[in-house]
Order: sequence, then C-alpha cells, then structure tokens
Amino acid sequence: MRKPPIHKSFRNASRGIFLMMKDERNFQIELLAFFINLFLIFYLELSDTDAVFVLMVSFGVLAAEIFNTAIEKICDFIQPEFDKRIGFIKDISAGAVILMAFASVIIGFFVYRKYIFI
Repeated sequence: MRKPPIHKSFRNASRGIFLMMKDERNFQIELLAFFINLFLIFYLELSDTDAVFVLMVSFGVLAAEIFNTAIEKICDFIQPEFDKRIGFIKDISAGAVILMAFASVIIGFFVYRKYIFI
C-alpha cells in the first residue's frame, strides 16, 4: 500500500482534530483550558522553561483525550452492545486522561504560584 502524500496526511490529521473539537465535549473543555493557559503564559510573562512545562502538559491532556476517544470509538465499533470487558477497556483509557489532567493541575500549581503569589 502506498503512503499518501504528506499534504493529505496533514489534511486527514487536521480533520481529526476538527472532528474532536466539533463532537467531543471533554475535548472542548480541555481546549478551553489550553487557551486559558496560552493567555496566562503571555499575560504573566512566564519564563521559557515554565511555558514549556505548561504547554507540554496541556498538549499531553489533549493528546490523551484523542487517544481515549479513538479507543472508545474502536470499542463501540467492535462491540456495539454493552460488554463488561469493553467497559473495563474504556475505563482504563479514561483513567489515563484523568491521570494526565491531574499531572497538569499539579504542574500548573507549581508553575503559576511563582507568578500569582509573589
């Protein structure tokens, strides 16, 4: 099988992100948090190192949510009816998102406290 040209790969990936923004409520909330963090990076004039930490965990949460959604969609395709084993897989996948979100809150606390509680 031939690989598609690079511009088609980027178009497909962009379409996936757009579909996440359009259809997935949790992704929309996490995207809002991402934009709030972008605003705070510039408003509080974070150091480059602190900005990188915030951006890394922000993108990590978004990526985790995309993986979680992909796993859930695959599970729903494979087994449309309720199945305890599929529920277990979905719960584990959602757990990864929660762990990343907790990590981002903890890192955000350590980064932003230096700029807010001077």
